[in-house]
Amino acid sequence: MVGALWGKVIDPNHVFVIAEAGVNHNGDIQLAKKLVDVAVESGADAVKFQTFHAESLAVPQAQKADYQKETTAAEESQVDMLKRLELSQDAHKELLAYCQRKGILFLSTAFDLKSVDLLNDLGVEIFKIPSGEITNLPLLKHVAFKNKPMIVSTGMATLEEVEEMVAVLKACGNERFVLLHCVSCYPANVEDVNLKAISTLGKTFNVPVGYSDHTAGIEIALAATGMGVAVLEKHFTLDQSMEGPDHKASLNPGELKRMIQGIRNVEKAFGDGIKKPAESEIVNLHVVRKSLFAKEAIQKGDVFSEKNITAKRPAEGINPMKWDQVVGQKAKRDFKKEEMIEI
Repeated sequence: MVGALWGKVIDPNHVFVIAEAGVNHNGDIQLAKKLVDVAVESGADAVKFQTFHAESLAVPQAQKADYQKETTAAEESQVDMLKRLELSQDAHKELLAYCQRKGILFLSTAFDLKSVDLLNDLGVEIFKIPSGEITNLPLLKHVAFKNKPMIVSTGMATLEEVEEMVAVLKACGNERFVLLHCVSCYPANVEDVNLKAISTLGKTFNVPVGYSDHTAGIEIALAATGMGVAVLEKHFTLDQSMEGPDHKASLNPGELKRMIQGIRNVEKAFGDGIKKPAESEIVNLHVVRKSLFAKEAIQKGDVFSEKNITAKRPAEGINPMKWDQVVGQKAKRDFKKEEMIEI
């Protein structure tokens, strides 16, 4: 089962799209289910949430990120914010069952060891490692030893840090992973995206590579698709005006659907790489290409030259690429002006 699923994730002809619900459920299981419905309607391959225990994730005095300060109450600590956004074990079970009924893959990002075990016990088939945890050696090893495929975001990391993380995974015997290029800002500035790093990761580590997009809109995600990513991850919400840390930097349902439709169109446009006429354009060939015609009246015995022949549409006679073979020959009959040349 895992093997077949992993084959779909790294299918070279299909971008595996993860609709990142994250914490945009605001701790409400009913909102979480509505997010699942949106992901299904949009055509995503998977919907992903976040699994964490607030007190295992941050100390009480930990500050919120600037974007979180702008989108949540100033007096609320990071730990209190996280507690408000936690999903219980029962909620996880309910969401997993709901995704199965809806026919979409349930994924969740684990931020601590207990969360890893919870997801593993639920039978989650692929682990997602967030950017903030790729320097967390105990968590990396704990996940890698589960011997399940992994999708690993690399936001904020240098190439050397990614190398160190990859070495840890391989030392644990786990070589089934995708690296996601990522810029951990919400939203990320277009100037900071550095899409060429996608190619750098692929060439350096010789593994499937994807992109976790935090920019506003869908254009950069489509550009990444054009670079041949295996996985594309994007945050979405029910409503960007909702209260919570991530709503503003997420796509609304209509944008998510348009993004995925765009990704599927880009996939179709890749083709097989063989340079040949498309069937749809062959019918236009004789209309837009040219053949040789008399530029003026030509008498039998006249010598064909640039003065009396020309290339014009349609392409129903001698190909102009044979110009040099025609010039210098004698006309075998009379030709009227604009009449197709024969030899």
